Amino acid sequence: MDNEMIDKFKMESIDVTQENIEKIGNLFPNCITEARDKDGKLKKAINFEMLKQMLSPEIFAGDEAYEFTWVGKKASIVEANKPIRKTLRPCPEESVNWDTTENLYIEGDNLEVLKLLQESYLGKVKMIYIDPPYNTGNDFIYNDDFKMSSEEYADESGELDEDGNCMFKNTDSNGRFHSDWCSMIYSRLMLARNLLSEDGGIFISIDDNEQENLKAICNEIFGKQNFEGHIHWRRRHNQPNDKKKMIGIVAEHILVYAKNSVYLKSVGVGKLDLTASFTNTDNDPNGPWASKPWKVGSDQSGSKYTIVTPTGKVLEGEWMGEEATYKKFLAEGRIYFPKGGDGMPRKKYYQFEREEEGQCATNWWPHEQFGNNQEANNQMTELFGVKNVFSNPKPVELIRAMIKIANVKGNDIYMDFFPGSATTAHSVMQLNAEDGEHRKFIMVQLPEETDEKSEAFKAGYKNICEIGKERIRRAGRKIIEEHPEVADSLDIGFRVLKLDDSNMKDVYYNPSEYSQDLLSRMESNVKEDRTDLDLLFGCLLEWGLPLSLPYNSKKIEECTVHNYNDGDLIACFDEKIPDSVIKNIAKQKPLRAVFRDSSFSDSPSKINVGEIFKLLSPDTRVKVI
Repeated sequence: MDNEMIDKFKMESIDVTQENIEKIGNLFPNCITEARDKDGKLKKAINFEMLKQMLSPEIFAGDEAYEFTWVGKKASIVEANKPIRKTLRPCPEESVNWDTTENLYIEGDNLEVLKLLQESYLGKVKMIYIDPPYNTGNDFIYNDDFKMSSEEYADESGELDEDGNCMFKNTDSNGRFHSDWCSMIYSRLMLARNLLSEDGGIFISIDDNEQENLKAICNEIFGKQNFEGHIHWRRRHNQPNDKKKMIGIVAEHILVYAKNSVYLKSVGVGKLDLTASFTNTDNDPNGPWASKPWKVGSDQSGSKYTIVTPTGKVLEGEWMGEEATYKKFLAEGRIYFPKGGDGMPRKKYYQFEREEEGQCATNWWPHEQFGNNQEANNQMTELFGVKNVFSNPKPVELIRAMIKIANVKGNDIYMDFFPGSATTAHSVMQLNAEDGEHRKFIMVQLPEETDEKSEAFKAGYKNICEIGKERIRRAGRKIIEEHPEVADSLDIGFRVLKLDDSNMKDVYYNPSEYSQDLLSRMESNVKEDRTDLDLLFGCLLEWGLPLSLPYNSKKIEECTVHNYNDGDLIACFDEKIPDSVIKNIAKQKPLRAVFRDSSFSDSPSKINVGEIFKLLSPDTRVKVI
């Protein structure tokens, strides 16, 4: 046995420092760097400045220089970690199949929504795809706290001299334009990573303007070791003819990262649909087949033995398998000799085998297989009956392929927090109809207003969310028409939730601000315009429960009681709840129970509730709002 194949005992105690570095790296990949040891060898080390920033609610002092860095990077980290007092308010009237669907469509700034979803969907999302705004030198519509003006940027980056004069011109290709974009995407990707399952992955579309910066950011957040590939998708089917350009742009970039590449591969990656042509020219009982050479290539080595063709021709060479394997395949009819039996042997592989295995994806995605922009526009026109209702949508074929190679199946969750026209939701429903799986989607879209001159506005769509929701409705109906066999099982619905301020009043006042009127208004700390459903979904976020599970509401002694997912949470938000109702709820032994603080007139009443649950359902966690 080769001695180099035998691992040697280190004969030393465990390196606790390196163990701790590995643990920190698993939690904060962007805090891992390299340093040389006393022997000059590179080893993993901690970027303590970055770690301090990750654990600090304030912008940590220190210079921001090339690491990869930019002005505002620390602020984007702070922004990602900053808590917010927001909630998601349900809108059944804008939803489809509210009571039964497991899909979500959330309206609001995706940074804030991602923060709210950290508990409910931590480690539960199998795949994320985003098509963020490409940086064209324009300001972004996202009102992040780290966004700064040209003057603020110049001051912080040192572009101004002592007299306040600009030291160099800030063009569209420099300065804050890149910084704003990097900060915008960095904070969102930090939060997105938390939501991915261990076998999950993220796909990000981008153009040439920020491709290199995006990869540097993803290397930090997800770790270089989790980089899975760089897909080049040909988005145009025609040849550009721009005489002013040296190179015409026909392709877009899609960067792919795993949450944990090692674990992902142990679970298994997905495959694409077959593109090879299968025939059955010899009436093989195993059905259609294709073939590949049995002789090894010039840069390979194989097994040496003699092969005699059916015509008697003797062939010497190096072959793909051992002689015994060859004879086995020959006896099974899996060796094919072209040219009437006189050609070099080829091994058959059958269509039914490859359909089960699928086809490995490459990093070049031609438009013939994965669609193009024109086809995507045509898909939108067919659905809406109006041209140009949305600019630059992605084709269903493209998204469908990414879902397949990400191995999203079963009840896996798919998320897109830049969904635009909701091609991704359309693709999930389409693929579910084709293969019978039950994938669920979460769309998060800012309700950006449409331009008054746009075809979308003229057609009655005042913001992008209206376009996305309507597309899902129309696509769902179309899919059912094309696949009537799945009409009873396919989920084409979605719950609409909208980002809003907290359900709770601001009860923090200075002592001098208290008055009799204020005290009377504080009998309930819930805002007057909030419904029971608002409060229920606010509790789901607070307790980290998924937002797509079934629930029912019923009257018990004139009190409305909400039962979420068969006892995961039971809530009653009525005032002056009688003990008999409390006992009824406790007897159902829910995992969690919640009431209004104002439902109980005094402390003894609250103590009594606690005693009831202690007696009838001691394992129930009880809270009030």
